[in-house]
Amino acid sequence: MKRMNILLFTDFESLDVFGPVEAFGMSGQYDIHYVSMDGGMITNRHGIRIETEKAEPVPGELWLIPGGPGTRPLAKDPAFIERLDALLVDAGAILTVCTGSALLACTGRLDGRKATSNKNSFEWVKSCGRNTDWQREARWVKDGSIYTSAGVSAGIDMALGWLEDTFGPETAQEAADRMEYHRNTDADHDDF
Repeated sequence: MKRMNILLFTDFESLDVFGPVEAFGMSGQYDIHYVSMDGGMITNRHGIRIETEKAEPVPGELWLIPGGPGTRPLAKDPAFIERLDALLVDAGAILTVCTGSALLACTGRLDGRKATSNKNSFEWVKSCGRNTDWQREARWVKDGSIYTSAGVSAGIDMALGWLEDTFGPETAQEAADRMEYHRNTDADHDDF
């Protein structure tokens, strides 16, 4: 079973995390770990409290970076961005949901790549990655081993897209069926 790290921070968006976690969990392919920069209890914007492990860089692992209001102060925190960049040096793949792409953009890892984000925060996210080819219409974008998704529920479709690309359409559809979820399979179109 492959390890997946979910990077949490204060005021992360609930569905950015738990939507993809449900998809990855239903697939049976991943051992899911909730991590944060220093470990310990993290509280999100809805008061959900999660005990996290201290994040460590481990080559080849899958990382998920959610969005939420907590991304705005972190995007202005050079120490956090430097630590994030160091964590992702040898990542096997990186997935972001919503404004999580802003944090990844701040590291420079989206420079010269296509990416997307939450449409309600799109201009702010673009300001975090001026050398990124931002795709406003996309539900999610795959560029090499980096996947970025639009806001909130788009992370579920991105996660299922990842599962399809990695393990095949049957695995993705089985996870969606077990979730009783109607997939949006068009990565290039986001209704929001």
